[in-house]
Amino acid sequence: MSGNSNSGAMMAKQENRFDFGALVDLLIILAVLIIVKQSVLPFSYLYAGPASTFSAMVVATALLRRRGLGWKGLGFRWPENCWKTIGLTVFSMAAFIAATQTMQLFADAFFEDVGVSGRFDHIEGNLAAYIGIMLLVWTHGSFFEELLFRAFIIDRTSNAFGGGWIADIAAALFSAIFFGYRHYYYQGMHGALITGAGGFAFAMLYLWFGRRNIYPLIFAHGIFNSLGQTFRFLGIRD
Repeated sequence: MSGNSNSGAMMAKQENRFDFGALVDLLIILAVLIIVKQSVLPFSYLYAGPASTFSAMVVATALLRRRGLGWKGLGFRWPENCWKTIGLTVFSMAAFIAATQTMQLFADAFFEDVGVSGRFDHIEGNLAAYIGIMLLVWTHGSFFEELLFRAFIIDRTSNAFGGGWIADIAAALFSAIFFGYRHYYYQGMHGALITGAGGFAFAMLYLWFGRRNIYPLIFAHGIFNSLGQTFRFLGIRD
C-alpha cells in the first residue's frame, strides 16, 4: 500500500515540475509577436498585427512539431457535435459581451475612448478594402489569434510552471494581459482594458472546453470582427 502511495506522490511531483522547454517556446513566440509587429509598424499601421501573427503561426507550428505536438492537441480539431459547437459559440459571445461591458464601466471612468484611432476608416464604402479586411478577419483575427493567444500561450505558460489549476488560471490571466497589450497601440488604454477583459473571458472558456474544441472561440471571435467591419463598411457608427 505504501509503495503505491509513494509512486502516486512521485507522479504528482513529476507532473508539477518546471518545464524549461515550454518556457523557451513561450518566450520565442512572444518575441516574434513583439519584434515583427514593432518592425512593421513604421511602414504599415494596418498590417503590423497580421504580419506578426502570420510569422508567429509559422514559428509556433515548428516549435510544436519539434516537441512531437500539434495544434490538434491544443483543441484545433473538427468538432464531433456541430449543434454543441454552435451553442458554445453563442455562449462564448455572451460571455465576451458580459466581460467587456463590465470592464467598460471602469475604463470609461479613467481613460479616453479613442476607438480604433482611424485604423479602419478606409473600409467605409470601399468594397475592395472590405473584402481584404474580411480575409484578415477570418485568418489573423479569428483562427490565428485564438490559436496563438489562447491555445499556444496558455498551454505553454501553464506547462512551463508545472500545470494544475493555479498555473492554468495564471496562464489565462497572462494571455489576457498580453492580448490587451497587443491592442494598446491603436486602441489606447481604454481599448486595451476592454480587449483584455474579453481575452480573459475567452481564456477561461478555453480552459473549460477549448482544449477539446477551440472552434467556438474561433467562430465567436470571427463573428464579432465581421460585424464590426461590416458596420464600418456600411458607415454605421456607434
